[in-house]
Amino acid sequence: MAVRSAERLKAAEEVIDQLRTELGAMGVTLPSLRVDPVSLAGESSYPLVELGRCNLDTAMRLAAVLHDVRR
Repeated sequence: MAVRSAERLKAAEEVIDQLRTELGAMGVTLPSLRVDPVSLAGESSYPLVELGRCNLDTAMRLAAVLHDVRR
């Protein structure tokens, strides 16, 4: 079971790195972006990614980026 958990954690960390990079390229930083530690203890296929809390400016930037992409 430990190998499976290590693989799940590695996959989650990789996608978080990708998400952090892509959001950063658009001027958005989510300071609390991380793997949800509680989900690692469960039996789910993959851990949850915690987007965390952000200030109003960051939320506005994220909304603007999503709006621009949708157009």
